[in-house]
Amino acid sequence: MNEGTGAAPAISHPDKLLFPVDGITKGELARYYESVAPLMLPHLRGRPLTMERFPAGIEKKGFIQKDVSKGFPEWLERVEIAKKDGTTWYPLVNDARSLQWIANQNCVTPHVWVSRVPEFLVPDLCVFDLDPSTDDFETLRKSALAVRALLDELGLPSFVKTSGSKGYHIVVALDGKSDAEIVGTFTHGVGALLVKRHPELFTQEFIKADRGDRVLIDTGRNWPGATFAAVYAVRPKPSAPISAPCSFDEIERGAVQPRTCTLRSMAERLASVGDLWANLHERPASLAEPFARVRAQLSEEDWQEAHAARVRKPKSRSAPRAERRRSPKR
Repeated sequence: MNEGTGAAPAISHPDKLLFPVDGITKGELARYYESVAPLMLPHLRGRPLTMERFPAGIEKKGFIQKDVSKGFPEWLERVEIAKKDGTTWYPLVNDARSLQWIANQNCVTPHVWVSRVPEFLVPDLCVFDLDPSTDDFETLRKSALAVRALLDELGLPSFVKTSGSKGYHIVVALDGKSDAEIVGTFTHGVGALLVKRHPELFTQEFIKADRGDRVLIDTGRNWPGATFAAVYAVRPKPSAPISAPCSFDEIERGAVQPRTCTLRSMAERLASVGDLWANLHERPASLAEPFARVRAQLSEEDWQEAHAARVRKPKSRSAPRAERRRSPKR
């Protein structure tokens, strides 16, 4: 099993129910991560990682843990990253025993940065997170295909995975020559262009009540400190859905929806389709020309509205009723 050095840690309390309705135990979760480690680790290595932990199972409140400055094994690799009021020691899951260690911490979902150490301010991925406002799969399907079409137009090969929750994550492998400021601004510009072309499908409104039935094109995952669910990660939902690689053809046919792949179905799926992200980094892309093309299609007003959508406050829900009636519609 082990791709790293040293023995894998023993799983304590393997019979603990983490998914009570489905009967999925901590031991079963650990065995799943053991089985997908060879496919998952190339996408985890070097990325600062955040653990979404559920010590009492997913039906109880869990918590997010970034810092492992205390209570970690000596062999666990870590990276110290500055923050506003000090530093955070993030774990690095670079081998199979580290993956087993986080499973033993009741970590259901590992979340990762889009960059790797030591160049953690230079992403090697950019991510477009599709977050639907309704359960209308047809709108989500059209949205995913529209993102793929625009990225194709820009000359950017894209890969897709289920989020394991409500939407899809569409990613592009980058050549490491654009810093986080460029990547974050580029992806936000792509979101603005999608809203401009398909206003019936997309929104960049951060406030849920302002989204209507549209799909949020969330590009905030591309800034330092932000994360997205790692590929092959289990999500804390009924049936233990997986954030699993899929194909745009499967989305187009409606064959793979956001929670189609589960912990107990992944072995059969992998035997059938293999690792659809195996060659993700074979053709890393430059953003120089695509960014110029996006800029050429957006006016200053488009950029301003995209920024406003991201930072807009929920005034319409906190203002007095009479003031809300007087407020002009956007």
